[in-house]
Formats: sequence, C-alpha cells, structure tokens
Amino acid sequence: MAEMNSEDGDPVAVADEQTDLYEISTWEVRSLLDRFSVAVYWLAVRTGQALVILAALAILVAIGGLSAIADPAIALLTAASVVPALLLAGYVWRSDVTAREPLSLLAATFLLAVLTAGFAAVVNGLVQPAFSSLGIVGMILFFYVVVGPVEEAVKLLAVWLYAYDADRFAAVIDGAVYGAVAGLGFATIENAMYIGRAVGEVGGVSLGLELIGIGGDITATRALAGPGHVIYSAFAGYYLGLAKFNPENRGPIVVKGLVVAALIHATYNATVGLGSGLIQSVTGLPVIAASFVYILLYAGLFGFLLYRKLDRYRDAYRTARPNESAEPQ
Repeated sequence: MAEMNSEDGDPVAVADEQTDLYEISTWEVRSLLDRFSVAVYWLAVRTGQALVILAALAILVAIGGLSAIADPAIALLTAASVVPALLLAGYVWRSDVTAREPLSLLAATFLLAVLTAGFAAVVNGLVQPAFSSLGIVGMILFFYVVVGPVEEAVKLLAVWLYAYDADRFAAVIDGAVYGAVAGLGFATIENAMYIGRAVGEVGGVSLGLELIGIGGDITATRALAGPGHVIYSAFAGYYLGLAKFNPENRGPIVVKGLVVAALIHATYNATVGLGSGLIQSVTGLPVIAASFVYILLYAGLFGFLLYRKLDRYRDAYRTARPNESAEPQ
C-alpha cells in the first residue's frame, strides 16, 4: 500500500479535487452551526488574550511599574535611557524590505511588551533565591535556565497576543520587526523599574540639575542594556515569522528562536561583569567606560549577525521580486 504524507493533506482530498468533500475530508464555513462554532472559537481566543493582558496589567501595577513611569523625573530618565534601543529598533524597522509595518501594530506590540514584562519580573523574583544559594554557579544557571528563556518568552508573547495574527504580519522579516519593538517595550519598563529603585534609595529627585547628578549614572547604565533586548528578541521574532509561514514545523521553529535568543541573552548576563572587569584591569578605564566597551563589543557581534540574517532575507526578496520595494508609511 502506498504511503501518504499527512502534510500533503487528507488522501481523499488530495486524490479528488473535483467532488464536494465538505465534512468528508474538507471543511469551510457554510451552515449556521459552522458560523456559531467560528464565533465561539473567536470569543474563546480573545477572552484568553484579554485575561492574559489583564493579569499582566495587575502584576505590573502590583510591582510598581506604572507608578514608576508616572513619576515625571523617572519617566524623563527612562526616556533618555531607551534612546539607543529605540534607534536600534528603528533600524530593524527600516530594514524591512517588504511593506513597512503600521505604527498602530508597532505601538500595540510595544505596550504589550511593557505589560508582559511583569510576568518575567515575578518569575525571576520567586526563583532567584534558590539559585543564589548556590553561589556563582547558581547565578550562572539562573541566567541560562530562568532569565534568558523567561524574558525572551514574554517578549515573544507580546508579539503573539496581537501582531502575529494581523494581516500586515505578512513576511518572515516582519517577525524581526515586531520582536525588536517588543524588546524595546521590555527594555523601557525594565529601565523604569531600575531607575525608580535607584531614585527611591536617595529619597527622590526633582526636575532640575539634581536629576542629572543623581540619575545620570543609572540612566547611562540602563542605556547600555537596552539595545541587547532589541537584538535578542529580534532574533526570536525572526524565527516566529519563519514559523508563521512554515506551519508544518511551527513548534520546533519557535523553540529554536527562543533558544537562540535565550542563549545570547544569558551569555551576556553571565559574562558582562567578568568581561568589563578584564577590560578595566587591562586599560585602566572607569567602571562604566569598561562596561560600555564590553557591551559595545558584545552587542556589536550579535548585532552584526542579526544584520547578516536580515540582509540575507533582503537579498532573497529582491532576487525574487526585483520590481518591488518597501511601502512607505
């Protein structure tokens, strides 16, 4: 007996394309019950998404994320801290050789990433003490087992909740764009939390020269971390786009993207202290300058690899469709 590949479709449908095979081996919306079933499924999916968003909002409020952003001084420092990440996300957006993604979807993805970041904060906070008790080995394991996978997963969740099913998510490279924007949103709220905590330790600051003096160091430090989030999640987002257009292997492709992003993320966390320290000892640079050099080297390496991945897609697109170019927004 000849073997059939299930990915090719049901054997009856594949062999007979002329007969009406509705509810024999094919299905489409025809009856009132069909429409009802579609409506129930749509409602269930949207309700689940709404519950996830509400839970994320509740967590963010509980951990003080919204109150940090609401403080004018912290908001100003946060805005300054995300400029490098914003520029990098803008570059990824401009690199999309297909129709440019609409600002409405980008804004929604950004806000969802701000919200879902709370999930990572809770998981990291609950689990970290167990790893901390194991010393430096435990913290390295914490970066690879918890921080990298969890933070990259919640950023990808922000893309999946809304942009993923949109008609404008119409090319593999779009996944990198939405992933980058999710990384920007995550970096924004993470920076706000760190800056808010630092400002709170000195009793707060006002909008003036005091803001620069007290908030300058923490703002500069967080500005260095932001581009990394954009790079990591742009990788994961690219694979999410690849998964959308290769549904027969969707699960493994998404997992691969998460593993790649999580490994890059965790390796940064595990090496930034040691790498910066080595640079400082060799060059005599101040701590923040040594950190800047290390982060520039690390982000530069993986930023270049991301550029190569996007460039390969652009070359393939231009070869396949030489008369088309990205649509301006």
